[in-house]
Amino acid sequence: MLKIDQLYVSYGYIEAIKGISLHVNPGEIVTLIGANGAGKSTLLKSISNLMPIKSGTIMFEDEDISNVNPTKVVALGVTHVPEGRRVFKDMNVEENLLLGAFLRKDNEIYSDLEDVYERFPILYQRRQQHSANLSGGEQQMLAIGRALMARPKMLLLDEPSMGLAPMLVREIFEIIKQINHEGTTVLLVEQNAKMALSIAHRGYVIETGKVMLSGTSTELSKSEEVVKLYLGG
Repeated sequence: MLKIDQLYVSYGYIEAIKGISLHVNPGEIVTLIGANGAGKSTLLKSISNLMPIKSGTIMFEDEDISNVNPTKVVALGVTHVPEGRRVFKDMNVEENLLLGAFLRKDNEIYSDLEDVYERFPILYQRRQQHSANLSGGEQQMLAIGRALMARPKMLLLDEPSMGLAPMLVREIFEIIKQINHEGTTVLLVEQNAKMALSIAHRGYVIETGKVMLSGTSTELSKSEEVVKLYLGG
């Protein structure tokens, strides 16, 4: 579904991604784990074309999306929930959600809005409130709900648990599992490696812009290096 081959991305003279190759199959949850500054978020931005690539290719469903307009990436079925949620704080909850469907021309937008409210009842209760007044967990739900309004085939999630209380972290990860179970492929960047590996099918360990290790979640969970560096072993 997604295939990245020998990707290089730079911030000026600094190489952030150094020849990364990876793939995501339809129906999978694949997680990227690694330290801060390893290049994980940059990789997601490159897929979304929020960050231009230097060389290499990004293929989505056999179409080259390297350096195309970000709007086209969304139109093809890839939506991005960025680190820090990035909700529009001067808009209310419902306006934020409807903005997620800005490319759609079908007649089922409001039906999907009801589905989001069913998945996140708190958003229905807050639907007329400015998103600036939501808690961190509510803003994360709003960011995910807004992405779902585009009816994505693949969801890119960047640090969905950041700044959330442990109970909310568990709730967010259950939601991710449910979204995947309903047919959406997920590429997940997450500092909480233990939680990420508990729901993912496979994973890649990224260090200083390179893939250093990959395998099934079970294999990575048993890796001495992963346990020592990321699982608190």
